[in-house]
Amino acid sequence: MNSINSLHPLAKTWLLDGPLAAHVDAYAANLERGSYSRQTSRSHIDALAHFAHWMARCTLTASQLDEDCVSQFLNFHLPSCDCHAMALRSHDQLRAGLGLLLEVLREERVIAELLPPTGPIAEELNRYDAHMRDARGLAVGTRKDRLYRVGQFLRWKFADRAFTGKDMLVEDLRAFITKELERVNSTSHAQSLAASFRAYFRYRLTCGDEVRGLLGAISTPAQWTLASLPRALTAGEVQRLMTHCEQTVSSRWRLLSMVRLAVDLGLRSGEIAKLELSDINWRNGTVKLKQTKSMRQDTLPLPTATGEALAEYLRHERPTTALKNIFVRLKAPHDQPVGVDAVRAFIGRALRCAGIAHGRSHSLRHTLACRIVNGGGSIKDVADMLRHRSLNTSVIYAKLDQHSLIEVALPWPGSVV
Repeated sequence: MNSINSLHPLAKTWLLDGPLAAHVDAYAANLERGSYSRQTSRSHIDALAHFAHWMARCTLTASQLDEDCVSQFLNFHLPSCDCHAMALRSHDQLRAGLGLLLEVLREERVIAELLPPTGPIAEELNRYDAHMRDARGLAVGTRKDRLYRVGQFLRWKFADRAFTGKDMLVEDLRAFITKELERVNSTSHAQSLAASFRAYFRYRLTCGDEVRGLLGAISTPAQWTLASLPRALTAGEVQRLMTHCEQTVSSRWRLLSMVRLAVDLGLRSGEIAKLELSDINWRNGTVKLKQTKSMRQDTLPLPTATGEALAEYLRHERPTTALKNIFVRLKAPHDQPVGVDAVRAFIGRALRCAGIAHGRSHSLRHTLACRIVNGGGSIKDVADMLRHRSLNTSVIYAKLDQHSLIEVALPWPGSVV
């Protein structure tokens, strides 16, 4: 309640005498439960006060609130706000504070829970999602991306009429892709669109729709197989990265654990984020991966240095929590696992601070593969360590096998042999 007591007198009146007065205590308790910092708690309370004042002017009650009301406040009231000068006007801070308000109101059952989309298109997307999950075994991220793009197309095509798979025409698909590429004209975007629609129309073929013409209309930008090289780190860059991690003041062992899991075991960012305490077998020195991209369960050896970094993090830096996840948030809201985007951000920031501008979290996985082939390992060894389902995925690392390439290289014309 200190954040409320420190409010400007007028803001306190807006809050305690306004339409949100009955929910202020629950909101403050949520802030305290999440161990938000004093500054964040104050900005959230300021956001609540400004919003309560706007609600009073619009004669809105708490039970009428939803995401549309918050959007109206942020997008229409805020740009032309004529409230008192002390009212909080930061768009990001207001959005964060009001997002928490909706969560609190739903916990108190003041407003209804968000309902999943309904209708023929939503049902079609649900069926397609089940197909990708159960028949194809695709990861959540891949499914989410494809559902988003296919959903955009279906809503654009069937905006004013009922959905039916037999009504999709080549002209419609070409018009939609053209519109999308005018919005974002990049090779990666075009490739993503092509992959998403090709996969969807193959699914429609299994449903009995004659969509071969649509499949034929999807063209992919030229990208020569194995034309690029994996962006791996050199031994010197790896050493610089490790030195930076060891010298980090804040959360040193957490960062070092994440980096070592990526560079020593080749774990993806999502796999690092999903690791649980029970996945580490300290006695046998192994790591169990249960939620992998290939939807399999794998067991990998735990290197000594990686295990030591994890042990130090668990003993000295991991907050007290009932969560099973190894990596949990250190900042509010607490008692929540670290997400995949956070893992990518932590490793990416460490690479930049170590002076490795070209690196990203996935480059550590490439680094492990290159270390294997240049150490005499086979492509099969790379595929096993990186858990590739097909050797074709690992073949690109053969281009970095320096010892084997030297043996087959022909002398340059005119050079002294």
